[in-house]
Amino acid sequence: MKKWYEELFENYAMKYDNECFVQGTIGECDFIEKEIEHNKAVRILDIGCGTGRHSIELTQRGYTVVGVDLSESQLKRAIEKASERHLKIDFQQHDARNLPFRQEFNLVIMLCEGAFSLMETDEMNFQILKNAADALLPKGKLIFTTLNGLFPLFHSVKDFLDSNTIEGNAKCDILSFDLMTFREHNTVHVEDDLGNKKELQCSERYYVPSEITWLLKTLDFKTVNIYGAKLGEFSRNHKLSTEDFEMLVIAEK
Repeated sequence: MKKWYEELFENYAMKYDNECFVQGTIGECDFIEKEIEHNKAVRILDIGCGTGRHSIELTQRGYTVVGVDLSESQLKRAIEKASERHLKIDFQQHDARNLPFRQEFNLVIMLCEGAFSLMETDEMNFQILKNAADALLPKGKLIFTTLNGLFPLFHSVKDFLDSNTIEGNAKCDILSFDLMTFREHNTVHVEDDLGNKKELQCSERYYVPSEITWLLKTLDFKTVNIYGAKLGEFSRNHKLSTEDFEMLVIAEK
């Protein structure tokens, strides 16, 4: 039986590119470039690349990128988009819990809940972080976003998601948040690119900053910095607060 995140992204590539949370690509890539000091020799791994928006933008700017995703249909769309722009990008289908890369990249990115935090167990999520760490060269850098566990303690997640939903895109209802596990459980209604309507039971893990720091230190990252993630406006100047739905994490080996 397919997991909810496999069902959701099956035949959802065109609709996915219209979701409001994927519209910040240019600003996010500006930030990534700044973090790697515009060094074109940097090799980048994009885990959970989806339809390839960051991989494509960074390749257009002259970087070498490998994009991986679990979804065949998302990758198909990524390859189409790269081809339309006459770009050759190495897109590969992999499960982020089982990646083949060992000390190959200077930078690993996982943005917009690219794999991490979607898994059924904390152990699976940790395995994704471990695989990202293993893919890095010595002194490599990991940049990712994840759901901010401080947000649901002060705000309604459902109200936030409803306010950011556009007609025709995926919509949540019957949402609950478990304080013991820091998991959000919800029902998502979605219509895919083929017009098929689906009702999915989803579960996502929220993390608090101290957890993320501890997990990354366990994986031998020497520095871990956490900020508020603003759509399309990533910055080390955005101090994390309870108002931020997502955290921006920057860890260095």
